[in-house]
Amino acid sequence: MKKKQLSLLKNDPWLQPFADAINGRHQDAIDKERELTSEAGSLVDFANAYKYFGLHCNPDKSWTFREWAPNASEIYLIGDFSDWQEIERFKLHRRENGVWELNVNPEAIKDGQLYKMMVHWGDGERGERIPAYATRVVQDNNTHVFSAQVWNPEKPYRWEDKDFTPDVSPLLIYECHIGMAQEREGVGTYVEFRDKILPRIAADGYNAIQIMAIQEHPYYGSFGYHVSNFYAASSRFGTPEELKSLIDRAHSLGIAVIMDIVHSHAVKNEVEGLGRLDGSYDLYFYGDSRREHPAWDSLCFDYGKNEVLHFLLSNCKYWLDEYHFDGFRFDGVTSMLYYNHGLGQAFGSYDDYYNGGQDTNAITYLTLANKLIHEINHNAITIAEEMSGMPGLAIPFKDGGIGFDYRMAMGIPDYWIKTLKEKKDEDWHPTSIFWELTNRRSDEKTISYVESHDQALVGDKTVIFRLIDKEMYWHMMVGDDNMTVARGMALHKMIRLVTLSTINGGYLNFMGNEFGHPEWIDFPREGNGWSYKYARRQWDLVDREDLQYKFLNRFDNAMIELVSHVHNFQALPIEKLWEKDDDQVLAFKRGNLIFVFNFNPTDSFTDYGILAPAGKYKVVLSSDQACFGGFDNVDMNVEHLTISDDLYTPLCKEWLKLYLPARSAQVLKVVKGNGRRKTK
Repeated sequence: MKKKQLSLLKNDPWLQPFADAINGRHQDAIDKERELTSEAGSLVDFANAYKYFGLHCNPDKSWTFREWAPNASEIYLIGDFSDWQEIERFKLHRRENGVWELNVNPEAIKDGQLYKMMVHWGDGERGERIPAYATRVVQDNNTHVFSAQVWNPEKPYRWEDKDFTPDVSPLLIYECHIGMAQEREGVGTYVEFRDKILPRIAADGYNAIQIMAIQEHPYYGSFGYHVSNFYAASSRFGTPEELKSLIDRAHSLGIAVIMDIVHSHAVKNEVEGLGRLDGSYDLYFYGDSRREHPAWDSLCFDYGKNEVLHFLLSNCKYWLDEYHFDGFRFDGVTSMLYYNHGLGQAFGSYDDYYNGGQDTNAITYLTLANKLIHEINHNAITIAEEMSGMPGLAIPFKDGGIGFDYRMAMGIPDYWIKTLKEKKDEDWHPTSIFWELTNRRSDEKTISYVESHDQALVGDKTVIFRLIDKEMYWHMMVGDDNMTVARGMALHKMIRLVTLSTINGGYLNFMGNEFGHPEWIDFPREGNGWSYKYARRQWDLVDREDLQYKFLNRFDNAMIELVSHVHNFQALPIEKLWEKDDDQVLAFKRGNLIFVFNFNPTDSFTDYGILAPAGKYKVVLSSDQACFGGFDNVDMNVEHLTISDDLYTPLCKEWLKLYLPARSAQVLKVVKGNGRRKTK
């Protein structure tokens, strides 16, 4: 019987030369799942490591602690309960397969106490370690030392979101960081974010938040990407219950909560992290030259080990099960896919994806992770941060893909930065803009964005700062007719609208960028005197009526609302109606909306003709409206009737004549079909 061809291969004939590799990686995942579930029965049942390892309070209130540490010769649990001494009562016993276990009575350990492991190995070597499955890790304010903490609330958090289902068509993501979401100079909390920031996001119309830096990390300035404790929600921002309350509140507002999960690497720290948990170098990581990431100063997981898969797959399930996250944005996927981490590689042809440089173990892990996540919650959202463009990444496993729901369109922000840095305004070509925004695989959904946190970090510049720069400090008052500010605000609105209006999956914005938050993000470090001045968001800027930031925020709200009210907007075909580089005009149609952009910096056009379907149209959004900081040159009350032209009748197109102010965008909506006029 002939084997059925995978849809990935069927839909893309150019992949046929690589069919063996694609079929092979698909079979690898099937074989590995069969191996992992031979006893458990399913991936969902297999991914229960967190229920077995770590510290657990039993039904009779006694305590059980387990750790996987095959290289250890002795392990003691030390902490407040043992005066931080190695006591026989808290000595673990070796079980099978490198597992160590301790059982103690209810009185031996109390809620809130701090603890670690003292691990012995080799010839008399030993070291303090935080358990791999610790679910609560805190830092001492004076010594700055991290320890695990017993966390067993008498009254577990009671969820109210039991029936929550994300409504994400399209997916509109507000990327955020809990610690820097507050106005004051300091570290924000889960409670502050829940009470002060979530209402803003809901009012802005976004239907999902993507939270960074949740997994515990020793260095705050790492933005959460050097993880030490994969099962612990960062205690910098509050307690587990407070994070759960934040997620619950988001769900009550109709907002899905996506976690920025880091499974691509781990911090090198040995006391806080997994670096040498049992004294060996290759417990969770490669033991050879591949152990250290050449660019990130971190450690690379060995995805070929079943115990590592057990740890990481269970981690996915843990955050879904324990905290009710609605999905994950997987960080650093490119680094995982290739032995060279994608560094210094151009990825100019399909050959680059199937040249033997792919980490098949990592690909198998990502495939199984997506399969597991969607088995736990079929509404879950998974997003890959990936820049190489590997085909099939965001295609279901059954069709031959790796199984992500979306991939980040990382070329788009790079394009905008390159345009802003290298091109004069008169050299912005609509053909180039449209091609960049729509150049993607038709069978894979992407997340389009103008800028994320990456573009806002110190050493780089946000779009608004590239446009206006130092003039933002002096000329953002309402009524100040500074030409640099006027240009910057006009292009800021246009860039965002053209990016949002061409999505085929979702759209992402980093918090504050919707209103043009000035300056950069710079976390406390020695170089800035450990200052929090730039590790926060200045919400007062958008709240003030005397500043122009409010105009950018209003426009962002309006364009988000516009696409939110079009069912499955992201799935509607994009039909190009007009592009003329000489005029710098672009127009395209989606559903019953027509988007028109005049990127020309100096020329406004009267009665500019665009070929469009016959009908009557009305402007429903204009970036030039006064409420958005524009000049009100577009009459929102005029109804535009198309004009027939025998030359284009066979194409079912007629002339739509519009006034197009320089550096402006407008959206028109069909109000009645066949309301055309005949040309004279």
